[in-house]
Order: sequence, then structure tokens, then C-alpha cells
Amino acid sequence: MRYNKFNKYNSKKRNFKQEERPAGMTVIVRDNDVNKALRVLKKKLLRDGFFQEMRDRTFYESKGTKRRKAKDAATRRFKRNLEKQKLERGY
Repeated sequence: MRYNKFNKYNSKKRNFKQEERPAGMTVIVRDNDVNKALRVLKKKLLRDGFFQEMRDRTFYESKGTKRRKAKDAATRRFKRNLEKQKLERGY
């Protein structure tokens, strides 16, 4: 049975405000300040991991290589957090 928004169990029609928003990531340019909008866009892309993904897709990597890199990164994160804990606790 297909899902129907207005089936016999949900007979109330709801009025939702439909705002026309562009799909995907958007940056609003205010006061014709394009440089600031570019900075905001770059920060959004950086948080999203866009630049890292582009760097990773530049060359082919086998699954084993990806796994080894991920394991090394996890080890580095663990050691870094361990050092932070040692500094906080004072030993």
C-alpha cells in the first residue's frame, strides 16, 4: 500500500507555508559585499568537508590504503586527546 499524505487515518489537511528556497547550499550577499559572502561560502564548504573530499578524489586510493589512513588518523586523534587529558589532570 502506498503512503498517502491524506489517507483515511490522517484526514486533516494541514496548511504548510511553502517558502521558495533554492536547493543546496546558499549564501546571501548583503550590501553588495561579495568578499564577505565568499568568506562565508568557503567556511561553509570547509565545514562540509568539500575541500577534503576534492583532495581525496584527486587520485585513486585502494580500500586498504583508505583503511590504513583512517586508522592512522584515529590513532593520532586518540594520542592528541590523551595528551590533553594529561595536561588537564596534571600528570
